[in-house]
Amino acid sequence: MSLGGGGGGGAMQEIQQQMEALEQEKRAIEAEIEGVRGEQSEIDEAIEAIETLETGSTVQVPLGGGAYVRAEVQDIDEVVVGLGGGYAAEQDEEGAIVALERKRDALDERIQELQEEVAEVETETEQLEQRAQQMQQQQMQQMMQQQQQDQGGDE
Repeated sequence: MSLGGGGGGGAMQEIQQQMEALEQEKRAIEAEIEGVRGEQSEIDEAIEAIETLETGSTVQVPLGGGAYVRAEVQDIDEVVVGLGGGYAAEQDEEGAIVALERKRDALDERIQELQEEVAEVETETEQLEQRAQQMQQQQMQQMMQQQQQDQGGDE
């Protein structure tokens, strides 16, 4: 560490820590986006199943823990759809599809919000990178000036 760099190294370390925190935040947001996309895929699969299944169709019903049981659809017009907050409602085929499409649209909005958050984090990161570059340039200029002064004093 140079004597003339008093405080500059600490500021650079702080910027580096902020950039690392922003990178972690970005990764967490991107993971959440992937999770929301997974929910959308499940909704799309449910819509497809509702549209293609008929009364009397045989389906595999998940019991949990990777176990399934075969069951027969008694009435496709009796679909129970989760409404959120732990509530569900029985709906006919068309109503279930509409409810699921609304959920998918809400997830689209959530993805947009999350993508905006990612863009904000990227902007903050770019600003920190610019600050770090400016600090490095200032330190280089100070070192050059110090070397010139040292060389000028020797003559």
